Amino acid sequence: MKRKVISNENDYQKALLRIEDLMSAKEGTVEFKELESLVALVEQYEKKTCPIGLPSPAAAKQFRMEQQ
Repeated sequence: MKRKVISNENDYQKALLRIEDLMSAKEGTVEFKELESLVALVEQYEKKTCPIGLPSPAAAKQFRMEQQ
């Protein structure tokens, strides 16, 4: 699978499935290079479509208190 951009949910799901197939690729192989490319594309798509912002100070404090 060679993609330059993941532009929709369908492309994203296909990329995730392909990544799963490539997880055991050995470093230095063509499959490993494909894995690295797909991971970068997925990260880029995720940043664009589902950004995770910082928590509010109150939420951060509450989380920290729950962890103790």
